[in-house]
This record gives sequence, C-alpha cells and structure tokens, in this order.
Amino acid sequence: MSETVLVTGGAGYIGSQCCKLLAANGYRPVTYDNTSSGRPEFVRYGPMVEGDILDGCRLDAALQEYRPKTVVHFAALIEVEESTREPTLYYDVNACGTLALIEKCKEHGVEQFIFSSTAAVYGEPPSSPVTLDTPTGPINPYGWSKLMSERFLEDCASDAEIGVTIFRYFNASGSDPDAELGVNFDGASHLIPRLIFAAAEGTPFSIFGTDYDTADGTCVRDYIHVWDVANAHIAALKLQVEAGSVRRFNIGVGRGFSVKEVLDSVERITGSQIDVQQKGRRAGDVSELIAGDVEKAAVELGWKAEFTDIDEIVRHVWNWYCVENQT
Repeated sequence: MSETVLVTGGAGYIGSQCCKLLAANGYRPVTYDNTSSGRPEFVRYGPMVEGDILDGCRLDAALQEYRPKTVVHFAALIEVEESTREPTLYYDVNACGTLALIEKCKEHGVEQFIFSSTAAVYGEPPSSPVTLDTPTGPINPYGWSKLMSERFLEDCASDAEIGVTIFRYFNASGSDPDAELGVNFDGASHLIPRLIFAAAEGTPFSIFGTDYDTADGTCVRDYIHVWDVANAHIAALKLQVEAGSVRRFNIGVGRGFSVKEVLDSVERITGSQIDVQQKGRRAGDVSELIAGDVEKAAVELGWKAEFTDIDEIVRHVWNWYCVENQT
C-alpha cells in the first residue's frame, strides 16, 4: 500500500502541484483544505477532507482515518498587505494553526512534518544573496506569523518526536508544465501572473520604483518554479530527518531577474506589448532578494532547481492562462 501523506492546503497553488508529484512518486496524498482560496477541482490525486486548520475535531478525524506518517503543511494566509490590515487573523491562522497542527501530529503519531515557510522571515536583509545565517527580521505580520511557526516547530519537534523540515521559499512562480494546474489570476498579487493578465487583457501595469541600485533600476528577485518547490518536498520525504531534529533550507535558484527582465520575457512569450506605467517605490521593497545556501539542499536532499530560465517559467504560466481562458 502506498505511504499516505496528509497535505494541508492541498487544493491550493503549490499544494495541488505537490499532490500531483506525490502521486507520481508512489505516495497517497490526502488533501486537507477549507477551500477558502484553494480549488476543489485541483484535488485529483487522492482523497480530500474539507476542514479548517483550526478545527481540531476535523483534524482528529482526518488523522485518525488516514494515519499519515508525514504531514506537509501549506495551509496559510499569504497576502502581505492584508496581513498588515488584519494581523490578528494572520497570527491566528498561520501561527496558531501551525501550533494546533503540531499538537495533533503528536497525538496521532506523525513522524515527519514538512513546513512551507518563506523568505519573508528575513525582512529587509542587509545583503544579497540571503543565506541561512542571515538574521531574521520580518517587516510584516505575514512574515512574523511564519517565523513564529518556525519557532513553534523548533521548540516542539523533540517533545513531539517528529522530524521537521522547513523550506523558506523565495518567489514561487510558474505553473504545472502539463498545464493541468496553476495560479488563480483573479486578484493575483505576484508579478508574473499580473504581467500575464496585463498582456492578455490589455490593461496597464505599474512598475513601482525604477531607481533601485540594480542594473536597470528595478527590483531583482529569485523566481523559483512551483514544480521545483514541489519536488523539494519529494526529496525531503525520500531523505527524512531523524525524530526531534529540525533542518532548514532556502528554496531558490540562486540568481535573480529584475522586474524589467520579467516584463521583457512576458512580452516575448505572449507576443503582446504591455502598457507600462512607472510609479514611485513601495514601502518595504528591497532592491534585491536572492537565495543563498541553495547548495545545502543539493548536498543534503539531492535537490536543485530544474526550471531556471525565466522564459520557461513565464511560458508555463502563459500556457495555463490559455487553458483557463480557452484561448
């Protein structure tokens, strides 16, 4: 019988693609999702339990019925701006939700816990690339809620006798190469889907800040393909950490692309010229954010990014947009 993995947030952007890869690698993914932002139609690779991360009774039922050895925890609120307006909600769902899940994992004998964290825990780092030794200092409740969750895991791993893997993602991008799963374009806040939407719909696109200390004056980010993010979880499952131990990894490519470079890529792939409007900087945007220490995942997990070309990442998003809109 296939090993069962409980995936919280398995109907979401990253979670659904992780479930697809889990099934392809011989695991049985069980999705636990309240579908507040996830899409039920993405749950195609195993059973689904509809429930909230803070619903202890539903978690008990799911863990009792499926008895997973591993829990992969994606379920979270992720919008930075919203977190500044509703910090209580973010601390409740993200931090308290993680703590509640750890307790349930302890009660039900879960052996491995893989946590979806973020480069937002670094805040405004003093230099780039950002290594695992770079001091953490979130600048918004979203980042703090993830860092608090990391601390909960650090403190509780030994008590719960669970091996913990923490992945700090940089800019998760792209879509399923088969164009079966992808990002939700409605209300998208990330750069590439917003650019794709602007190119397809002919709407204006704003660049915030063109005077940064970068080659072309726009911000530089490390864009890691969502398929590579999902594959990191498969690698962690295959090479597990001992009970009570915690390991962390930066999940990125180790190089960056500027906003203008991504814009140029979207125009190349879509064949459309985007109406660009230049505006002033936004508070909290750093000039460059690139993952360091990516070789640690290569050495310890045998993982490295496969999709490192920005055109390939953009092409997968464009293909998904065409599928979603039947063009």
